Amino acid sequence: MPNIETIADFYRNKCLGQPEDLGREPGHFNAFKIEELAVTPQQPMRYTRRDYYKISLLRGHNIYHYADKSLEVSGPALLFFNPRVPYTVEHVEPGKIGEGYFCIFKEEFFSDHLRASLHELPMYAPGGKPAFMLDNEQHKNLSNVFEKMLTELRSEYRFKYDLIRNYIMEMVHAALKIGPTESLYQHVDANARITAVFRELLERQFPIESPSQQFPLRSASDYADRLNVHVNHLNRAIKLSTGRTTTAHILERLLSEAKALLKHTDWNISEISYCLGFEEPAHFNHFFKKGTRMTPSAFRG
Repeated sequence: MPNIETIADFYRNKCLGQPEDLGREPGHFNAFKIEELAVTPQQPMRYTRRDYYKISLLRGHNIYHYADKSLEVSGPALLFFNPRVPYTVEHVEPGKIGEGYFCIFKEEFFSDHLRASLHELPMYAPGGKPAFMLDNEQHKNLSNVFEKMLTELRSEYRFKYDLIRNYIMEMVHAALKIGPTESLYQHVDANARITAVFRELLERQFPIESPSQQFPLRSASDYADRLNVHVNHLNRAIKLSTGRTTTAHILERLLSEAKALLKHTDWNISEISYCLGFEEPAHFNHFFKKGTRMTPSAFRG
């Protein structure tokens, strides 16, 4: 399971040709009109981190899954996504691919042009609120900003990226004037949401299909880090939602996979032990016997 989606992954997943400057410039910028990306609905965005920043101006009925929150928005919205927080966008209306614009860029695109770091902007700060609901006039103005960026990208103007940086900061300041839409963050069941996201991340590690594959997220802290939340918050949410600990869920799934590998592969015990993340086969034997009252060899029969 890849830990993070790169810009190269983005172009590949969208079936877009990679720009010639990708990987050669210290930063990267591109902007898109969503309706022009595809004529049929795209595969759903994966819930994962990216190694780039993204600003989206979207219309329609969407749910934004961001860290441990789900923000349901009906109408135009401006959203700021950053590399430290996993997210995905779910289009509620069946068959729709979404409408609007988005741009992507690496931190290096700004590093020599801002006095402060991007991390210090309120929408990108830890715990920051990334969603801003718009009225029709605000939506029109920000659509014009995106159109100007698209025009500059097609131009031969020598200083077009300096101008584009100004357009991005214009959107940032427009959002700060509006303020985040507080009602979006009054989630009725945040515990259920973070539990669902935890389970999704847990399941995504399986099935294990080769002895060289490993089980990377083994502890509650691993999942808390991936979700950008404190481990105590994760543990409390899962305990309240399920009545069981985070560790209990992880060990149960690990045991289930161990049984499947023992029954349906010819890998030896050491190989299974390794791919499940145990440093020594003896540790795996102890874990398996504790969960089943049988040794792995006896279970395999």
